[in-house]
Amino acid sequence: MIRTERKYIEILRILKDHSEPVGAKRLSELMAERGFVLSDRAVQYYLRYLDEMGFTEKVGNMGRILTPYGLAETESALVGERIGFIISKLERLAFRSTFDPITETGDVAYNLSIVPENRIDDVVSAFDEIIRARCGFFSSYRVLDNDPRVPHGSIGVMTVCSITMDGVFQGRGIPVRMAYGGRISVEHGEPIRFYDLIGYQGTTIDPLQLFISAGLTSISSMVASGTGTALANVREVPAVAEGPVRETVAQMRRCGFVFPVMMGISPFNLPSDPYRLSIVSYSGMNFVAYCFEKGIPIRTEIGAGNIPFSKIVSQN
Repeated sequence: MIRTERKYIEILRILKDHSEPVGAKRLSELMAERGFVLSDRAVQYYLRYLDEMGFTEKVGNMGRILTPYGLAETESALVGERIGFIISKLERLAFRSTFDPITETGDVAYNLSIVPENRIDDVVSAFDEIIRARCGFFSSYRVLDNDPRVPHGSIGVMTVCSITMDGVFQGRGIPVRMAYGGRISVEHGEPIRFYDLIGYQGTTIDPLQLFISAGLTSISSMVASGTGTALANVREVPAVAEGPVRETVAQMRRCGFVFPVMMGISPFNLPSDPYRLSIVSYSGMNFVAYCFEKGIPIRTEIGAGNIPFSKIVSQN
């Protein structure tokens, strides 16, 4: 039953994402965000079943946590159910992104990186180099020195997530699909072709994190000489929307966004489709990949949430 019932699976996912106990009321709220409307009483019913199965345990009046058995179940037996989870998370963030490039107001999606406090100067230097090389998604970032999500001895750095683009397009009635994450070859400052592509629809983790952890980028070389391997995303929109898309892109570039790398029905070595326009953009994860290459410890949550645009461009 646990392998097929989506409500149980979502509860396990939520508990896995929280290091502290989570109560029934909070679980009910988080389940609603994922499209499952359950009363506190209904959540209690599901929790009792999970307790009986040995997947969860109660911590006084504070709520439930996953047991080691529950964690193992979530990480292994539910892999099939997690396919598509990443794209679902990004679609929720896009829906909540209300940024208007004309007024430069509204919320953008962001990634949150955690770095050791004693390496923040190195991180700032690396991020600034990415901005100068114009291979990030946005030309600014924000350092967080007082945030409850940032542990003691660490500093948080917030960067704009490219899913913000999807929110802007959707707000203007332009259908958009996050298609691929990949590695793109750059020679003398010019993107040439894709080496690898992973579809967002069929993966349980973000493809770009996979490329970073496997050491498959060479952004240091690209920053130094203009030649290397960077991270990029591919989005698809209807070809008939090219006019409004180009207008929107121009408005976002005036706000500090750095995209697209290329746009067309068959850019680089992507498959040709006369009915779809592919938009290739550098990923904000190039900031993270560059730090990883430099040996700087960095941990990043992609799509950590939404925040007003003004809080990214201003350090006050």
